[in-house]
Amino acid sequence: MSNVPFFTRDGDGFVPTEIGVSPWDRKSLHGRVVVGLLAFVIEERHGDDAYMPARLTVDMFRLPGLDPVEVTTRLVRDGKRIKVIEAEFFSGGVSMARASCQLLRRTENPPGTVWSPPTWEAPKPDDMPPPDPKLGMNGMWAVRRITGAIGTVGPRKLWLSEVRDVVGGAPITPFVRVAVGADFASPFANAGDQGLGYINSDVTLYLHRLPVTEWIGYEVVNHHATDGVAIGECWLYDEAGPIGTASVAALGQRQMMGKPPP
Repeated sequence: MSNVPFFTRDGDGFVPTEIGVSPWDRKSLHGRVVVGLLAFVIEERHGDDAYMPARLTVDMFRLPGLDPVEVTTRLVRDGKRIKVIEAEFFSGGVSMARASCQLLRRTENPPGTVWSPPTWEAPKPDDMPPPDPKLGMNGMWAVRRITGAIGTVGPRKLWLSEVRDVVGGAPITPFVRVAVGADFASPFANAGDQGLGYINSDVTLYLHRLPVTEWIGYEVVNHHATDGVAIGECWLYDEAGPIGTASVAALGQRQMMGKPPP
């Protein structure tokens, strides 16, 4: 498969490619590539191996088209134990999304034992047969389905792997890998037996460590909705164990995506 990236560089800016368009509107960008580019620029300009990117929150308040993109960043706090970065996504000169990233200095765990929920039981991706490519939006990502599926009611687990770079010529890093996929928490947690009726307005990614393998595991652990406002959450894994969570807020849509045939 040709690895067409989601963006190419143009000086200090970026040009979207058509491979990153949204299933909601083919003239707009997918939320995942917006999150991925913001994470890419934050890490490129402010990343530090001594600090862990423990939280990334992205507010997506407009649907960007395929116009040239500029990302600005601002160092809000540059402390000995915590750094806070803000970034803003401009498409065609208009602000479309804003991110906040918190980086925490790596040290060592305090003594003692703290309860944690048990890790999931899941086969390794390489031990599973590859499914229909359409499950990965025709090549936007790769999927190994474990339990359940979008369009069914019940527990859901799967493995997801990125097959494209976010920016051409820049190999995807562990942080960008998990960030660009975090938006998947919305359809995976919020879709029902009539398809996906919610479009997410944000993504919050919490990480206690970066993934060490290419496959990221998603386990739906929460969905609730009232008056057309939904929240969804997935626990995240790599092949070595838990790495964090991805949470979203979403709005009800009249247009249903992926509605099953009658």
